[in-house]
Amino acid sequence: MTTILSIQSHVAYGHVGNAAAVFPLQRLGVEVWAVPTVNFSNHTGYGTWRGPLVPADVVAEVITGVEERGAFTEVDAVLSGYQGGPDIGGVILDAVAAVKVANPAAIYACDPVMGNARSGCFVAPEIPVLLRERVVPRADLITPNQFELGFLTGTEPRSVAETMVAVAAVRAMGPEMVLVTSVERPDAPADTIEMMACTPDGAWLVQTPRLPLKANGSGDVTAALFTAHLLRTNDPALALGRTASSVFDLLANTLASGRRELQLVQSQDAIASPRMQFDVTRLD
Repeated sequence: MTTILSIQSHVAYGHVGNAAAVFPLQRLGVEVWAVPTVNFSNHTGYGTWRGPLVPADVVAEVITGVEERGAFTEVDAVLSGYQGGPDIGGVILDAVAAVKVANPAAIYACDPVMGNARSGCFVAPEIPVLLRERVVPRADLITPNQFELGFLTGTEPRSVAETMVAVAAVRAMGPEMVLVTSVERPDAPADTIEMMACTPDGAWLVQTPRLPLKANGSGDVTAALFTAHLLRTNDPALALGRTASSVFDLLANTLASGRRELQLVQSQDAIASPRMQFDVTRLD
């Protein structure tokens, strides 16, 4: 059985962080050990929320308790997302190091959450520096959106070629595999959006219709699903196609519901059994 140690934020209402990632992973039959870095009432996009950041030493204690069960040998991947404070980064990296000692085949999948093209950077100023200088170099897989990829590499990728150049630059920093989400380019068909997966073996692109909604947590679901499918298949193109299919159906169901939060339960069949309705194109 695939097992993922997921160190992310948690919300009681709605679906972001672990509240977005855990259920889809479980529907795929993945064992998930979720460690919260925040415990909020709702995501911060509402403008107000309640609940605490979990202190870094408490996060570390929880992870140590899991390690004391002798469980790290079972971990196939450590997954991290939004980091509420800079001290959490060190805790995550310590966990990654300990997991890799116990299971050298384990990978670290990092979603370097910083912002997006429409909202700009929405994390504390020290977080991008932490991600660029300490966290991303230690990751095996990163899942930035196109804006975050540019932020990490000091570029502004627009075309497919420019995005691939930026991917090469970020891979030179350390991570072997890169999934770029929310890829936009001037020459793409209207009302479409793309994702690109890049590994040492090649690069692949998938295009889906763009849906008229902003769905907090969709990136968290995308990172979780791609990590799980890649672990299970070792096939980036297949992992990309399955992830795009499930996420599109999830977003379509969310749009149809008229609700603001991701409709995970209503979309669980599409998550567990992706329809594979989009072509995946090899770029090289």
